[in-house]
Order: sequence, then C-alpha cells, then structure tokens
Amino acid sequence: QVQLMESGGGLVQPGGSLRLSCTASGRFFSQYAVGWYRQAPGKQRELVATTANNFKTDATDSVKGRFTISRDNAKNTVYLQMNSLKPEDTAVYYCNGHPPLGYWGQGTQVTVSS
Repeated sequence: QVQLMESGGGLVQPGGSLRLSCTASGRFFSQYAVGWYRQAPGKQRELVATTANNFKTDATDSVKGRFTISRDNAKNTVYLQMNSLKPEDTAVYYCNGHPPLGYWGQGTQVTVSS
C-alpha cells in the first residue's frame, strides 16, 4: 500500500503564503497523475489542483492564479504553493492520485485567519 504523507500546513493571515509538501512511498508519483484535494468543515472533499506524469498541471477556478502545483519525481514529492490565501481556503489538504486511491493520508490543516 502506498504511504502518503502531507505536511506544511499551519495558521496564516489572509494574503499570506504556505507551501505544502506530499511524499509517497515507492515511485508512486513518477507513475501516476497526482492531485491536491481539500475538505473544509461541513463540506465535501474537493479537487484543488492536479499534475500529470507529463508535468501538465491544472487547478480549480477558485485557486487559479494563486496556487501552483509542482512535482519532483526524483524526491517522490509533490508541492502545492499557495499564495494570496483567503479565509475560504481554510481546510484540511490531502494529496492523492488522480483519480484518488481508495484511501487517504492524514492531511495537513491550513487555517487562514486574522
């Protein structure tokens, strides 16, 4: 079973930045498309951004121009650079395959608040 581990979350003021990291066991990231997802309290988990194994990226409209997904296959790591954060970005952020595997890591909490 692939182990997924997210990190880099925290408390940040509106307008601030964070960079999330996701590491996976084995060579998972070099073989599959990967996505960052988030789940806010009381809401369904949503797809935020994706990176294909050809490095093509995409993002949901609400974060385009603010969030950037990238990958380093040699380090088995995928990143999510988040700039100009807004309170509505507050959520637990997860990485997973795209489409997702049948299980999830613990995620990392991002809280945007003054």
